[in-house]
Amino acid sequence: MRTQVLVVASASRSPRFDAVGGIAARQTGRDTVHLIGTAQTPLGGDEICVDVRVEAGARLVLRSVAATVALPSRETDLSSASWTFDVADGASLVFDPQPTIVASTADHRTVTRVVMARSASVVVRERVRIGRSNESAGRWSGALNVDVEGRPRLRHRLELGRGAAGHDVLFAPSALVSTLHIGDDEADTVTVDGHRLDRTTVRLPLAGGGSLCTWLGGELPSS
Repeated sequence: MRTQVLVVASASRSPRFDAVGGIAARQTGRDTVHLIGTAQTPLGGDEICVDVRVEAGARLVLRSVAATVALPSRETDLSSASWTFDVADGASLVFDPQPTIVASTADHRTVTRVVMARSASVVVRERVRIGRSNESAGRWSGALNVDVEGRPRLRHRLELGRGAAGHDVLFAPSALVSTLHIGDDEADTVTVDGHRLDRTTVRLPLAGGGSLCTWLGGELPSS
């Protein structure tokens, strides 16, 4: 199944959205939209494409109502999700969905692209967990690409689970929380989901401003 979602936020009216496939969108506040699963997705072979546009001077908070569970299908373990965020002059975006759980032998791959103006602010948070209870065979990979005023600000990639480069007998993390801050007052925050930075967390200041904070561990921290 192919799922396509478009969300457009404007300073002069309520957010507009259009969705086809296994995800719907609902406005839940003046500047807030929640994504809602209407069918089991992603299954192996599924593609999810979400396009978010925040017009000049607008503000958008995008969340989800429940965790996303990636599952294999009879034909393939592989599924994919593409998230594209276009944030214009003076606009603000907060993207903070519920976790993605990669269950059974699923292999879920995500690509997140942020294209933003220099005067915009962005917070993008991602939470991932390999497996439900007593599962460890899944795999996840995620790429995060950020461009500011047409210039590259960040090119980042992480993997979790079977076959991942960092998955070995010494340290085999099965959960992560990754938070990108650019042009936001909280860019110097030293917590992940309310938890202080520790040896399992890396905070990467970005040349040109902003930061990427990544936590790795065995279980997602409780908020």
